[in-house]
Amino acid sequence: MPSPAGAPPPTTLLQSLKYIGPGLILTAGIVGTGELVVTPHVAAENGFELLWLIIFGCLVKVFVQVELGRYAVATGTPTLHMLDAVPGPRMRNVGWMVWIFLPVFVAMISVIGGMLGGCAQVFNMAGIDAGPKPIAVVMGLSLTALLGIGRYKLVERFSIGLVILFTISTLFALVALQFTDFKVTTANIVSGLQFKLPENFAVAFAALGIIGVGAAELIYYPYWCLEKGYAARVGAPEAPGWNERVHGWMRVMKIDAFASLLLYTAATVVFYLLGAAILHRQGLTIDNSEMVPTLANMYLESFGPLGFWVFVVGAFATLYSTAFAATAANSRLMADVLPLLGIMKPAANEDAKAKRIKAFGIGLPLYGTLLYVVWPQPLTLIMISGVGQALLLPFLAICALYLRYKKLPAELRPGGLWTTFLWLSGIALTVAGAWNLFSRFG
Repeated sequence: MPSPAGAPPPTTLLQSLKYIGPGLILTAGIVGTGELVVTPHVAAENGFELLWLIIFGCLVKVFVQVELGRYAVATGTPTLHMLDAVPGPRMRNVGWMVWIFLPVFVAMISVIGGMLGGCAQVFNMAGIDAGPKPIAVVMGLSLTALLGIGRYKLVERFSIGLVILFTISTLFALVALQFTDFKVTTANIVSGLQFKLPENFAVAFAALGIIGVGAAELIYYPYWCLEKGYAARVGAPEAPGWNERVHGWMRVMKIDAFASLLLYTAATVVFYLLGAAILHRQGLTIDNSEMVPTLANMYLESFGPLGFWVFVVGAFATLYSTAFAATAANSRLMADVLPLLGIMKPAANEDAKAKRIKAFGIGLPLYGTLLYVVWPQPLTLIMISGVGQALLLPFLAICALYLRYKKLPAELRPGGLWTTFLWLSGIALTVAGAWNLFSRFG
């Protein structure tokens, strides 16, 4: 365990790679329902013309992600306490941003039911005809068992292993597609990079909230940075050499964030191209009852009969790793939000907090399982989460800007170019949020 004096940061890129991990865990959650379900759903409805929006949705949010990570590394502050620090109205001594976060959090934990329902459809496709609800129950119990162990390393290795398996399978699918009648042409790519807005922006906006770094992942990221030990290695501000250490570990955090950015952007684009090339051209749409079987067409057209089993393995890896990583992160959020609201007393020490996280890791999958059993609508559960997260994005951008200008010491603040991109990111997310509110309620 690092001492209060901290630990020296790595000095080379190769040494830094040893310490990355939060972004890859994030990617295990990102490269999941957003890519496997929502991205092809948008592609099936719009064809290639929204490729630009998919890329934009992945890139624009990384600046907010890094800014929240920067503050966590420098101060050891988790995300909910960052939101609580933003000035404004308070109720029960809790900041207004935390109250805005709460309904989105309900959607974030409810989406586990959609993922478990997707896993059940995968097993049904593979010939296990036990009905989706019993299979979802088994999947939920297995999550409970794994997360009951509650170790960071287990979460990290399990999630990264599954997402690597998924990413390889999707890349091969796109390459194989080029040898079929559904190949993606240069003209398709060019048409997709032109700035066009869809007639129905609702589904596209939900995708913007859940693809790449969604609001959930922006909230999760500082927690994983703290679990990885970045802030602990920075040490106490009064210890000699603190300024050099904090800059060094921030550099590691940025490498981690941008490595995950490359991975999830590539995977998102691949899935969008598969959906546009196959589902849209065939006039196929994704719905609750046939969500997974419809998605399987992307692999069947790429690999032929072998594509069935490629999809079965890849889809299970994707959905299960997403449920695993998201539930692990939500357990940590739950351990923070309940004391903030005064529902529980703050944990007396780190051991007590770890026990709470483990308990929530057991309880949340059970909640998701019960929700799916009562309301077996996997696509709807996923899309509700996407809309809620999209609406939360502007507030997270406001929080990041507030921390940058009012909370960070001057010597830790980013330069002019980075700050410009941070502002552009915040403006883009705010415009998208306002557009969605107007289109739905205006």
